[in-house]
Amino acid sequence: MLTQTFLHVPGVGRETEHALWEQGCLTWQDFLAEPGRFSVGSASPDLARATISESVEALATGNHQFFHRALGLSEAWRAWPDFRDRTVYLDIETDGGRYGEAVTTIGLWDGHEFTALVKGRDLENFRDIISHYSMIVTFFGSGFDLPMLLKRFPGLVFDQIHLDLCPTFRKVGVRGGLKKIEVQMGLSRGDDTNGLTGLDAIRLWREYQRGRESSLETLIAYNREDVVNLEHLADVAYQRLRASLRGLT
Repeated sequence: MLTQTFLHVPGVGRETEHALWEQGCLTWQDFLAEPGRFSVGSASPDLARATISESVEALATGNHQFFHRALGLSEAWRAWPDFRDRTVYLDIETDGGRYGEAVTTIGLWDGHEFTALVKGRDLENFRDIISHYSMIVTFFGSGFDLPMLLKRFPGLVFDQIHLDLCPTFRKVGVRGGLKKIEVQMGLSRGDDTNGLTGLDAIRLWREYQRGRESSLETLIAYNREDVVNLEHLADVAYQRLRASLRGLT
């Protein structure tokens, strides 16, 4: 999908992008092979050619920062398949506060391995770990997880492509919280975490602080399911959005 995207070209909107597809310009290479053949509406043909050439180079070199800027939050879903092998699915838990020190655990799933960073143990490793990824997938991370992490880690810059599944699912008419959408998509949770909510995550952390180690184990298991399920949901969201685009074959 990414190499079929023209929406990031300055001056190209959805209608012009659809018109390009209908003209037979289905990929960046199609456009660069015959740039004079295709109409880009009111956009500058020279700027379109330069932007698309830059896009080809950025994808070839893995320059995720280019697509972070070019696609923004709204169209980040288009980059997911191309950056899937450099994607991390992220979710945090807190003690209920809105300050940086409220972050208690950070769950990270890369499609193969789960990492749980815990306050008082290894939470400081987050700066280094996140720098190895090109794309971050969250659920409402733009409104909660990432702002909280910026409070916790002053000076940290998120230059990764960010796919926030909460507004992304709304684009295809799917609404509700993470747990509700999981049920709609046929995802289930383990017996020890089924039915748990963010309020339970706060309670579990407080129990752990009082010495109950098993509460931390449950909290981490809950956090793990959050991030592992995000990968499946990202696939569902991508497929539905891809299928919704008219003019693209």
